[in-house]
Amino acid sequence: MSTDAMLSAVAAEPAAPKRRRMSTARILLIVAGTLIGLSLVHLLTGADDVTSQGAIQAALQAAVPIGLAGLGGLWSERAGVVNIGLEGQMILGTWFGAWGSLNYGPWVGLLIGIAGGALGGLLHALATVTFGVDHIISGVAITLLAPGITRYLSFIVWGSAGATQSPALKPDQTVPRVSVPFVDRLASLEKHHWFLVSDLAGVLRGLLVDVSLVTVLAVLLIIGTWLVLWRSPFGLRVRSVGEDPRAAESLGINVYKYKYYGVVISGAMAGLGGVYLSTVSSVIFREGQTGGRGYIGLAAMIFGNWRPGGLALGASLFGYTDALQLRRGSESVHALLILVGALLLALAVWEFVRRNTVVGVAAGVLGILSYVLYFTVDKIPTALVQAAPYITVLVVLALAAQRLRMPAADGKPYRRGG
Repeated sequence: MSTDAMLSAVAAEPAAPKRRRMSTARILLIVAGTLIGLSLVHLLTGADDVTSQGAIQAALQAAVPIGLAGLGGLWSERAGVVNIGLEGQMILGTWFGAWGSLNYGPWVGLLIGIAGGALGGLLHALATVTFGVDHIISGVAITLLAPGITRYLSFIVWGSAGATQSPALKPDQTVPRVSVPFVDRLASLEKHHWFLVSDLAGVLRGLLVDVSLVTVLAVLLIIGTWLVLWRSPFGLRVRSVGEDPRAAESLGINVYKYKYYGVVISGAMAGLGGVYLSTVSSVIFREGQTGGRGYIGLAAMIFGNWRPGGLALGASLFGYTDALQLRRGSESVHALLILVGALLLALAVWEFVRRNTVVGVAAGVLGILSYVLYFTVDKIPTALVQAAPYITVLVVLALAAQRLRMPAADGKPYRRGG
């Protein structure tokens, strides 16, 4: 048996019984079903912003940094290292990205921000892989250290007046935006409010008009991650050290080296997410800019079962709920309770059919509560709207917990020859 064949056996993930992997056709079916569901919500409630161009643009803008943070977590955990420090690495990316863009232009700034996140990843790898520090302790330490580093650097570079934020970037200091030709002409179609047709027009305009090239890069990185980790010898080696490092070592793999690769790439991805926040979502670095997105990115990664496609779906879900705050959030969240309740009740029936009573009962109770809330209040309280992304994280992870499978050696200490 060849080395690559033996490595494939090491990195193989045991499938859950009677469970099929998500095919492209099934993903497209889910996307189409979601669009139809949102269209029905729009039709029944008149909540225009559930599928408007502005809502979809805001959702995309919110989803990209979450997805990049989750992608960073995916690289690290596939190499067997838990990276709680993604939040701190994103913070480093926000500062270095803004500083680099102000001084050297958008593309160099992008690279400098990625390098800042990668340095955070290198520090995490040094602590966990070389010195054997507990992964959680190291990640928390980096997250606590990063704001202090950026505050100190801000004070040195921009003085006391700029200790908490940078000067604003000028238009020529930001990455260009692009639009797919002719898509913006669908605006008139969107205004007609025709069932499904107008909703589709709004979604397409939101996804394909005035899109930052960093967003395009993020999409390519998700596809590239799948190709590299699942379709290349390098990715096979990274995954093997996350599944069984001792078996990989016995096949001649330098486990430390591939763990370093995974964690440094992880930091770079998180750093790019930080650059997005300070140069695309806004045109300024500001303290507290990440707002916990590194942690939500980890949740998106777990929701996606440590796979790029599922991660992208999770980031889109969390980004959409986050964006609703900016688009008549109370009205939109209230309207979406119809769809949420229907999905939860359908999930309850499905889980009962599969004899998964615990998840079935939980989903059924939450579905009923959704309809109770919808029919008993006319307006969702602002505090609940603001908490919607975090409630979504908790509910989704709680319901999905039984189908998740992390890499077998994720977070476990490893010593060469031990």
